[in-house]
Amino acid sequence: MKNKNYNIAIVGLGNIGLYLYEYLIKNKKKINKKTNVTLNIKYVSAKSRSKKRRIKISKNKWLKNYLQASKMKDVDIVVELIGGSEGAAKKLVFNSLKNGKHVVTANKSLISKYGDQLSKLAEKNKVNLEFEAAVAGGVPIIRSLKEGLLANKINKVYGILNGTSNYILSNMRNMNMDFKMVLDKAKKMGYAENNPASDLNGDDVKSKILILSALAFNSFINKKKIEVEGINNVDRIDIKNSEILGYKIKHLGVSELENDKLIQRIHPCLIKKESYISNVNDVFNAIIVEGKPVGKFVIQGEGAGPGATTSALVSDICSILRGNIKFPFSISYFNRKKIDTLDVSNKIFSYYIRLDVLDKKGVLSSITKIMSKNKISVKRLIQNPFKGKKFASIVIVSHKSKNRNIIRCMRQLSRKSFIINKPKFIRIEEF
Repeated sequence: MKNKNYNIAIVGLGNIGLYLYEYLIKNKKKINKKTNVTLNIKYVSAKSRSKKRRIKISKNKWLKNYLQASKMKDVDIVVELIGGSEGAAKKLVFNSLKNGKHVVTANKSLISKYGDQLSKLAEKNKVNLEFEAAVAGGVPIIRSLKEGLLANKINKVYGILNGTSNYILSNMRNMNMDFKMVLDKAKKMGYAENNPASDLNGDDVKSKILILSALAFNSFINKKKIEVEGINNVDRIDIKNSEILGYKIKHLGVSELENDKLIQRIHPCLIKKESYISNVNDVFNAIIVEGKPVGKFVIQGEGAGPGATTSALVSDICSILRGNIKFPFSISYFNRKKIDTLDVSNKIFSYYIRLDVLDKKGVLSSITKIMSKNKISVKRLIQNPFKGKKFASIVIVSHKSKNRNIIRCMRQLSRKSFIINKPKFIRIEEF
């Protein structure tokens, strides 16, 4: 077979862009052997051309304007590593697909927001839109759903999808450190951004779950009625309490079908210590897919960092080099479907409940009465008075009840004068 030549433009030269650039240069012969294609980095673009970088890039590779990558006749593949769902990234990807360029991106925000329009555009212009690196870094869950699990009827996808939050929760427990201390450590080690808001408030996992849902259920991206909670309110006391109760706290993304309706939720969970997913720690991601005939499919690996992300990017690039135009979301845009959504109101869980209260007579009785009115019963109770103070912390594990009941119960308890901090609850999952 005759050797082909493909030209690539890399737009965005941060840590990941530079790592990818170096990898492609060093492994050019290896890629050629595996794909029978000679890959050339034809152009690059970055916000600052004058910025000091650890490698020298030839002057003739630099584009004057990043959008040139989407128009140049001698560009076959555009790799977008700018980030964000709007602005430059959006313009580059839309224009590249319109002009018949294959696109590889790690941009979860862009795909979760505009993935439907982009997939339709890619199909119309008979090019590939690849985004393995957008979800779980080096863990090939996208390709697994698109190809390896193609024969399955999937009913649930869930797991740990954010390395930063998993690192924080793991180290709060293992090193007995508070939230801020672990976050500062994560920043120093490069596991957290300077502004880690989207990692901590659940938005990062939300983008990933939206993409996974569309792939798993052959549906359009559905942003309705999605429950999103971060780890911001989990403190060292909750970590210790969960340990005493035989659980660990993990931040999970869950997408599932119930009676052919979609429930998408992102929130902290208490999970039994012996569960597989409880023992996925630090910056690792783990995803479990449930379906027929596969049963349970489990995949785990590093979810972030330049190495893991480059692994996914190169996989996508090589997929394009091997040929064949593939549907971005596994099946054609015109065969994907709309799925009705449900919120978590009627979903049933047991709950970890923590109430910091004035330590006086009648408080516990009042709490149990309010819980009973809301159809929540006590399975286990621990009362911890604060030494030398007139306060106590009441920890309750409830029997199963609807999510709407716990929300109403917490709202009613928060109004009571004996409550000194906002009532807290975390759902208990049985995985």
